[in-house]
Amino acid sequence: MAIPDLSNQFSLDVKGLSDLKRQVHENSPQGIKQAAQQFEALFLQIVLKSMREATPHEGMFDSDQSRMYESLLDQQLAQVLSTKGKGTGLAAMIEKQLSRTNVDLQSLGDLPFTPLAQPLPATPAPLSFQGNGRISSLENLPSIDSAPPASREFVNRVWPYAYEASRATGIPAHFMVAQAALETGWGKSEPRFSDGRPSYNLFGLKAGKSWNGAVVESVTSEYVDGSIQKQVERFRAYPSYADAFRDYASLLTSNPRYAAVVGSQDPSVFARGLQKAGYATDPMYAAKLERIIGGSTLRLSLNS
Repeated sequence: MAIPDLSNQFSLDVKGLSDLKRQVHENSPQGIKQAAQQFEALFLQIVLKSMREATPHEGMFDSDQSRMYESLLDQQLAQVLSTKGKGTGLAAMIEKQLSRTNVDLQSLGDLPFTPLAQPLPATPAPLSFQGNGRISSLENLPSIDSAPPASREFVNRVWPYAYEASRATGIPAHFMVAQAALETGWGKSEPRFSDGRPSYNLFGLKAGKSWNGAVVESVTSEYVDGSIQKQVERFRAYPSYADAFRDYASLLTSNPRYAAVVGSQDPSVFARGLQKAGYATDPMYAAKLERIIGGSTLRLSLNS
C-alpha cells in the first residue's frame, strides 16, 4: 500500500491518518518523512491557536460557531503548510533525527496522528491545594515552559482569597485572578498611598459616595468619547487582599447589573457581562480579559 499524500488530505480524516500510522511503524523513509510532517502540523496548529487567542474577538460575526470553524480552518491550514514545499523546516529536522536514530515510531504514541477535532480547552482543570491555600498541582495544563516569576508569585499570593470569593459568587477563581491581573498588571500597578503603602485594591474599585472606608488617590486611564485620558481618581483601600476580594464579591452579588456575571462558568459570558454592565470604560476590556483567562501566562502560573 502506498503512503498517502497528506498535502491534499483533510486534517480530520481519521482513516487516512490511521493508515499512515500503521505504515510508519515499518520505519520506511517515506513513512518517517510524513510522520515528521504531522509533528510539524501539530506545532503549527498550536501557533495558529495562540495567534487567534491574541486577536480580539468582537463584532456581529463573533460566536462559538465562528470560532469552531476558525479552529477547523487553522487545522487544515497547518496541514497544508507542513506538507507543501519546505514548511518551517521543523519536519526536516525531525525526519533527520528519526532516520539517524532508527527510532521505533510506535513508541511515540498517537500524538501527531490524532487530529484535534475540537479547539484546545480555554479554562484550566480543577486545582488541588496545600493546607496554606497555595496551588500544589494542576492536571492537563502545559508544562513545557515556565511562567514569569512575577506572575507565579502574584497568582500564589491572591489565589486563597479568589478561592473564597469563588465560593461566594460561583465564579471560577481563575476568572477573578485573571481580572485582578488585568487591573493591576499582575500586581505591578496596584494603587498605593503617597508613602508607598499598598491599597490592596486589585479590581480598580473606586470610592464613590457610598464608600465609608479608607481612600487612596491614583492616576488612572479612562476612555472618554473613544479617547484615553489620564486623570486622578479616588480608589477604595483595604486592610488586606482578603478584604478586597470580599468587597469585590459583595459588589457582584448585590448589584443587579452583574446578575448575568454571577455564577458564570464561561470566560466569554463573564468578560462580556462585566463590560456590558459598565465595569470598565475600556472598549477592549472584555477581549483583554478573555485573552488572559485563556492565555498561557495564567495557565503556567497555575501549574507552577
